[in-house]
Amino acid sequence: MKIKIVTDSASNMLSLDGIPFQSVPLKIITNVQEYVDDANLSVSQMVNDLAAYKGKSSTACPGVGEWLEAFEDYDIVFCVTIISTLSGSYNAAMTAKKIYEEDHPDRHVFVLDSYSAGAEMKLHIEKFRDLALAGKDFDTICKEIQEYKEQHTALIFCLESLRNLANNGRVSPAVAKIASILGIRMVGDVSPEGQLHPTDKCRGEKKAVAQIFTNMKAMGYKGGKLYIDHCSNEGASVALKDAVLAQFPQANVVIDKTRALCSFYAEKGGLMIGFEIN
Repeated sequence: MKIKIVTDSASNMLSLDGIPFQSVPLKIITNVQEYVDDANLSVSQMVNDLAAYKGKSSTACPGVGEWLEAFEDYDIVFCVTIISTLSGSYNAAMTAKKIYEEDHPDRHVFVLDSYSAGAEMKLHIEKFRDLALAGKDFDTICKEIQEYKEQHTALIFCLESLRNLANNGRVSPAVAKIASILGIRMVGDVSPEGQLHPTDKCRGEKKAVAQIFTNMKAMGYKGGKLYIDHCSNEGASVALKDAVLAQFPQANVVIDKTRALCSFYAEKGGLMIGFEIN
């Protein structure tokens, strides 16, 4: 059977080894330009543009037709979407699943609401791939990926700026302004209800990195797979990687850059850390 994995671009992934894969782009929209989160986009240029831009901006998720087009002609499709409380991507993918399965009764689509974004989504995507390559059947893969998501992965974020989150109603404008004035790094995770959940306010990058690692261990990190996605902040990413490897030398740590959607919300200096827990 032909199997494909499809995600939206909030995963920060454009390719995947071992199995057919496609990223469906989200969009960043301003009054002067639309940025499509695909391989053709210069994310660094977009980030610089938005830093100087003073007008309104918004995001748009992939439409139902875009998901259907990505499903192509595959017997089994596994989808991973950004957290449904922050985007309509999951609902669009679910509608596409319904249409696809009605048109092809012998085929199956499973849509996973990651309850996350960026680095943690990468863990879910790779787990789908590994389960599929191990030859497990559709129902078993669906069951095991849900367990993996709910019990064995987590996300921590660290933000230097909350401007775009505030402008799009994700955090209080007053909180964003205070953080900017005081030079505070906001560290947080995602609540069980799917909301961004600030956990710590740290002055300075060094303290923020130390707090991230402390929180990771408190959440159950013991040296498993770790992705660090950053928006123009390789220094903090390397500092966190070094701290992890000093205590867990066997850890598989990968540093990568955020794509457009995650860069829009994380902004310059932002980190998104996805990791396995026990």
